[in-house]
Amino acid sequence: MTIPPDIPSDRFGQVEQHGIDRVPDAELHGRPHELFAVWAASNTTYIFVVVGGALPLLGLNVAQSCAAIVLGNAFWVLVGLLAASGATSGTPGSVIMRAMFGVRANRINLVVSIWLISVAYEAINLSIGALASFALIEQAGLHVTLAAKLAVVIVTAAVTLTISVYGHATIVRLSGPFTFVLAVGFALLAGFVWPHADFAAPLAHSNIAAPQGAAFWAAFFAGITLVASGPLSWSASADYARYLPPTTSPFAIALWTGLGGFVPCVLLSFVGVLAATAVNMTDPQTAFKAILPGWFYPVFLLLIAASSVTNNVLNAYSSGLSLQAIGIKAARATTVLWDGAIAVALTIYALVISNFLETLSAALELSVSLLGPSLAIYGADLLLRRNRYDGHALVDETPGSAYWFDRGINWSGVTAQCVGTVAALLCVNTSVLVGPVAKALGGADLSTIIGPIVGAGTYTAMVALKVRRRKEAVLF
Repeated sequence: MTIPPDIPSDRFGQVEQHGIDRVPDAELHGRPHELFAVWAASNTTYIFVVVGGALPLLGLNVAQSCAAIVLGNAFWVLVGLLAASGATSGTPGSVIMRAMFGVRANRINLVVSIWLISVAYEAINLSIGALASFALIEQAGLHVTLAAKLAVVIVTAAVTLTISVYGHATIVRLSGPFTFVLAVGFALLAGFVWPHADFAAPLAHSNIAAPQGAAFWAAFFAGITLVASGPLSWSASADYARYLPPTTSPFAIALWTGLGGFVPCVLLSFVGVLAATAVNMTDPQTAFKAILPGWFYPVFLLLIAASSVTNNVLNAYSSGLSLQAIGIKAARATTVLWDGAIAVALTIYALVISNFLETLSAALELSVSLLGPSLAIYGADLLLRRNRYDGHALVDETPGSAYWFDRGINWSGVTAQCVGTVAALLCVNTSVLVGPVAKALGGADLSTIIGPIVGAGTYTAMVALKVRRRKEAVLF
């Protein structure tokens, strides 16, 4: 469908027409403060209560858990920084990354480091929302049949995908109300948790002795890694800033994006930590029932389901853009639906057929080893270029493109990603893999620190060497 030139293609209630193409200058609009609600709506979600509640299960007390939460969420600074590239280029993050990896190599990068992980998170969010909905149905005195389970998953996905298909303007308009409603609901949850919090015996419900020495640092860094997996999963922050005029302050874009993620993630994780001093957070959904008023428990379940939807809206939207950037020649609305169908299939398989969800969650523990270096390389490139990205050149996928590099491969980015990922894997400590560095340090997982530093450092060094040798044109 062709939009007449006098009608904006990005407006509330109309399916967004732009995908990975550059947004025309005439259609640039909006203000950076709108980004706060976009990111707050997506991150005011129950999963961060669970993350906070998991930290005392590692043996950390309240103060230590809160410190890990703040440090892990510091990666929102990087997510905010990357968002500024969207306004400069007028393109989504999946296209901007061609500047780091090259047109061809970026397709592989998107499949491995971005799209697969995004779909996995979509499936997990759908599963969390579905389980809460199942409990809500049981609260109503009804039996949850197989047909009911399938219906819940499909309806939840349909609501999510409808918003994602309508796209940017609809997401921005709905984010404010979503944020308000979810914030009120979770504020009530915090109010009911607070009187039960036991600061004098913070580990009473974890059944774990407080770790000492090397064991403490292993637990502390494991907590930071767990928390950091949240912001590190958002490499597509430029997607929601690309409609802003290029003259928009990069600082304002970074600030509102970063705060939109940091504030709810930190506050909700704090609630989870406090809840862990009152109930056993190994089964948080059921455990909360013991400290919540009877009338609020169904509201709590509804909050879980609703927040899983708002979190998945951005996941599905950006995943659809990634599929286009990978090379699938279809409209953005179509790729969003394809992406959603895969996530639904994974969710149904996990909830109805097998314990695949546990396998998926275990695999995602390693995602930080890919995402950390990738985001750090992106950030290094942005700083080296001083956020100067040519949107017209970025959407050019031909060998004549300024971002074609060596047969479609920017070896600086590819090498840095590989080296950074290997460095992270050497330092990782998960249920799937324990790296030799982590073993030597008594289990301390430094992957969230080492991976990004090595990745960004390698990229910066290789770009500097390339410029010095003048062997090819480099856009800095």
